[in-house]
Amino acid sequence: MMGMDLQTVGVLIIIGLLAGILSGFVGVGGGIIMVPAMIWLLGYDQHQAQGTSLAVLMFPVVLLAVRNYWKQGMIDWKIVIVIAVAFVAGGYFGSKGALALPADTVKRVFGVIMLFVAIKLILGR
Repeated sequence: MMGMDLQTVGVLIIIGLLAGILSGFVGVGGGIIMVPAMIWLLGYDQHQAQGTSLAVLMFPVVLLAVRNYWKQGMIDWKIVIVIAVAFVAGGYFGSKGALALPADTVKRVFGVIMLFVAIKLILGR
């Protein structure tokens, strides 16, 4: 990409792939709320809840929030493009991995990731 060195592009691709893999694998993102709610409130299994959470992302659900950040100059579109392309690939492979495992195993992985993130947020860096 113009204005970015190969090392930066590589880091962005890794970020996008990891985010995409986690998104496809455990429905991360809005899934932190949606996935558990669909399991507890709708009786979905882990795979159903994740698939539904990911399907929600197909719609421009964050369009207005992105607009607000963009208006404040808080979005670097070159970065967005690189991560988004890698995210698509990561999401594909992450979902393939999740669907190859039993729903209970994926649910446990999801729980561990949520616990790790919670601890990091509570305790700081």
